[in-house]
Amino acid sequence: MRRDLLRRAIMACVALCLAGATAPPDSPAERYGPLFEAVQSARLFDDSKTFADAIPRESPDAIVAAYRADPPRDVAQLRAFVARHFILPDEARPPRADTLAEHIRSLWPQLTRPPHSVTPAGSEIALPAPYVVPGGRFREIYYWDSYFTMLGLKADGRADLVESMLDDFESLIARYGRIPNGTRTYYLSRSQPPFYALMVALSDSDSPRLMARRLKGLRAEHDFWMAGAACLDTSGRCARVVRMPDGSLLNRYWDDKATPRDESWAEDVETARKSGRPLPETYRDLRAGAESGWDFSSRWLADGTNLTTIRTSAIVPVDLNSLLWILERSIAARCRAAGDETCATRYEGLAARRRAAIGRYLWNATDGWFGDWDHAAQRLTPILSAATLYPLFAGIATPDQANRIASVVRADLLGPGGLRTTRTDSGQQWDAPNGWAPLQWIAVAGLRRYRHNALAADIATRWIATVDRNWKATGKILEKYDVEQQRPGGGGEYPLQDGFGWTNGVTRALMACYPPSNDSEQRPAAPADCSLSYH
Repeated sequence: MRRDLLRRAIMACVALCLAGATAPPDSPAERYGPLFEAVQSARLFDDSKTFADAIPRESPDAIVAAYRADPPRDVAQLRAFVARHFILPDEARPPRADTLAEHIRSLWPQLTRPPHSVTPAGSEIALPAPYVVPGGRFREIYYWDSYFTMLGLKADGRADLVESMLDDFESLIARYGRIPNGTRTYYLSRSQPPFYALMVALSDSDSPRLMARRLKGLRAEHDFWMAGAACLDTSGRCARVVRMPDGSLLNRYWDDKATPRDESWAEDVETARKSGRPLPETYRDLRAGAESGWDFSSRWLADGTNLTTIRTSAIVPVDLNSLLWILERSIAARCRAAGDETCATRYEGLAARRRAAIGRYLWNATDGWFGDWDHAAQRLTPILSAATLYPLFAGIATPDQANRIASVVRADLLGPGGLRTTRTDSGQQWDAPNGWAPLQWIAVAGLRRYRHNALAADIATRWIATVDRNWKATGKILEKYDVEQQRPGGGGEYPLQDGFGWTNGVTRALMACYPPSNDSEQRPAAPADCSLSYH
């Protein structure tokens, strides 16, 4: 009993004490309670995120009191109540241009938001500097999206926005001890794939003050991801840390809460109800899937198909651990540059141990690809995904491993319109036939690192052609595409979004390396000095 109480205390410290000096504000679900549940249960809006992003016209306490005093008796009255007491978010329409590159350039001002304070009772988190949002329902800055957006900003000469977005992320780390999923109070219990080290590498600044501040931020992010090492028990798992069979430590996706997500409340309640599992367990796995950015994918599903079998917290993912290896190497290099050899040696050791564990547990030597480890079953999962290219992107793979992965990618993941996310058509949006901009970039940069230039060029030019073809047909740049039919993508919990930050960024950066050709059969290799970020 005492050991259990001690473990709970340590986990509370992991969730709160290490999160930084600022206590997280309440999310809309916590703030509005029964009103929030009523609105989401009634599915008052097509998108659950709409009400989560609404701004109250008066204090939340007054709204809740009004709701309790005279509860709406039907959906019409509930809709009227919401209209009286809340301001709903608007969506701006993007302009139209003559070429795809011009259209992307014209979108940056449309997607840029100024520094601002926010309505205290709303769910948005204030930021100190200008930033770029993805677009559509995604009205705030998102963590891993922003790295891929920054690639396009760099290509279009907007280094000012790269620097200001880095300022925003540093501010979030200083306040919360992490970079949250996005800048809403309901995102503070989780992060997203840790691309901050790669963002910092895009900076042109050589200011010693800035370098020191960013190194502090990198170390704080590493502390966040590794905090669970303090509470590991016989299960071998705590928070975001997993002990592997040989005692080495790798990481998983997690969320500090085990309740329905505010932005997908009705969907989560339904999934958990159908799962037949303890509700908090299902909610936690759904939230962990959201932290992964792959929400959702057969990678996290026990049966590879049904969302009710989600078990994200049991999976040790290859992409996450590749990014944490990059983070550890980045910290070591920056500590050495600052003259701190003790720090440099420590993080070099952490990186070396992580690399060895990735090679030992996440490499499928039989089939020739990197995958995810099922900690519960103590074996690799059977799902081949585009995440197999992350060790190439990071530089962890051996040349032989890279050669085998290149063969698998060409045979199993390359579609007519770009790189497939997986081979599995589950109906989830992070599965076949969908392709996503960030995965195209990871693949192209990773394959070029290992001199598979022709395959890299093939993926890049197929993707650019897909985006251009759909833009000419619809005037929109979309968050995802069906790379088998070269049309808008499908699946997911919400309607297909246009805008769209990371598709703009990756496509623009790839176009700088692989200019579109009128000859659809031409697959040019990028020039040797093509600016692909290797960190």
